[in-house]
Amino acid sequence: MTATKGLEGIVAAQSSISSIIDGVLTYRGINIDELAENATYEEVAYLLWNGKLPTQAELDQLKSELSDNAAIPAEIIDLLKRTPKDANSMAMLRTTVSALALYDAEANEMNREANYRKAIRLQAKLTTIVAAFARIREGKEPIAPKAGATVAENFLYMLTGEQPDKIAIEALDKALVLHADHELNASTFAARVTVATLSDIYSGVTSAIGALKGPLHGGANEAVMAMLEEIGSASNVESYINEKLNNKEKIMGFGHRVYKNGDPRAKHLQKMSEELGKLTGNMEWYNMSIKIEELVTGQKGLKPNVDFYSASVYTALQIPRDLFTPIFAISRVSGWTAHILEQFEDNRLIRPRAEYTGPVNAKFIPINDR
Repeated sequence: MTATKGLEGIVAAQSSISSIIDGVLTYRGINIDELAENATYEEVAYLLWNGKLPTQAELDQLKSELSDNAAIPAEIIDLLKRTPKDANSMAMLRTTVSALALYDAEANEMNREANYRKAIRLQAKLTTIVAAFARIREGKEPIAPKAGATVAENFLYMLTGEQPDKIAIEALDKALVLHADHELNASTFAARVTVATLSDIYSGVTSAIGALKGPLHGGANEAVMAMLEEIGSASNVESYINEKLNNKEKIMGFGHRVYKNGDPRAKHLQKMSEELGKLTGNMEWYNMSIKIEELVTGQKGLKPNVDFYSASVYTALQIPRDLFTPIFAISRVSGWTAHILEQFEDNRLIRPRAEYTGPVNAKFIPINDR
């Protein structure tokens, strides 16, 4: 047996949910470009869970179920109020999602119908949890979810208490569509490994959130914004980036293991970043991002990934930087739960082997002789 570091190039599962073939990302066979331009996030969630786009009646039903399940238990609000205000937002989400299982009567039911209902609950409640935490740490009371609102609209509403602009809803909705699934990424793989033991769906999503927390996965968009803030203005971009490149330091938001010719999702967020910059009258973050892309792509041949422009989009929406990765989770939970449902349908314990590199023929030495 020979190990492949990071399992790069290893096919570890069969899946009908999403694919990346020749640099083209699809959900259930539909090109991400078509979905980004035409579909709402709720349509995409239904597609991932059911393998087809919903009819109007099916979409209305899903929206109703998401709305009906968006409220979180009082015990979870109490938990959020006891969480340190300076807690890492992903650590909060990991802990809170795990706690949600304690208040779900179907938590340990393992049939398809119960797990589908739990997928809807998780999708609905993650949005409320993140918005509630953001307000509680600022000394404000959480805002109850708005009946009939979409996932994107509800999040922005619960965050501020004000009805968001149409373009803001559209921007966040598009970001959610683009982040919903991405084949066998680290967090999705973590979820599938967990539920392959026949653990419950909450355990699987908690594992996924733990994997997403890392800066080499979901945390990259936060790192991009930290970089933009450190640079400060477009006039500082060239010297900053050149110094990083000369020192062979990583520029966050560029390159991707499975895309050699650029991340197909990035262009949609670039466009939205520009539109939001014009709407808010602040083009600084967008202009800096464009200049960074020109330098990094020109000198290293690396192209931006989905994290790069999502940073300036979320900032234009006045979302705090440390909520960027929880928003990623709000979107990706549809993909995680779709993969969990698929894993349960034809389950086999995921148990790879390791190439041993330690000593051989070692002997036990009694403690008095060591």
